[in-house]
Amino acid sequence: MADHASKPAPIVVAEDDPNIADLLDLYLRQAGYRPFLAGDGPRALELISSERPKLVILDIGLPGELDGFGVCRQVRETNDVPILILTARDDEIDRVLGLELGADDYVTKPFSPREVVARVKAILRRTEGPGRVDDTDSYELGSVRVDASSRTVTLEGEPVALAGQEFELLRYLCENRGLALSRRQLLDGAWGADWVGDDRTVDVHIRQLRKKLGDGLSLSTVWGVGYRLD
Repeated sequence: MADHASKPAPIVVAEDDPNIADLLDLYLRQAGYRPFLAGDGPRALELISSERPKLVILDIGLPGELDGFGVCRQVRETNDVPILILTARDDEIDRVLGLELGADDYVTKPFSPREVVARVKAILRRTEGPGRVDDTDSYELGSVRVDASSRTVTLEGEPVALAGQEFELLRYLCENRGLALSRRQLLDGAWGADWVGDDRTVDVHIRQLRKKLGDGLSLSTVWGVGYRLD
């Protein structure tokens, strides 16, 4: 059963291949979730607005003018719902762009539906599981303030919108500021030890933090190791 036993968590699945969509629908229901299927971008946005899902599974190759990138971009303008993107195996640039647009994780095609369900559970444990002991902490980093309890970030007093996984990475860096952390340590700390994927995911999210917080964030690259928040 899903972690949310009291009421099945709604999940929007945006996938235009009916065979893949039906397979994900079956496995998600068996895992205790409540999937809503969308075959194109506009329908996906409708369901995200009406059903208020706990997570979105988003194929970046959706048909029509509004593809998965466009859906991700529009969702992130107003919503921090976790997004798991589905992408073709060889399209590394698609994975990177999806993460830069605010996706939390990705799965490459062809994939096992069991892997997708495992990723869904891992993401929901991170975003909706029991609160961490430091959830009441806040961090002052020069002109940047990070409030863990409200999951908000401000730069010179102005709010900065971060995707869910960007926030988790920043919080983990705050918890370990002054330490040089490897990509693997950052993945284990911010994504969870059960996360499986490319270490370069860290680099993409670091670039996004630097882009959004600029010189306000004293984040150094430690060559041969990883990154350090000073």
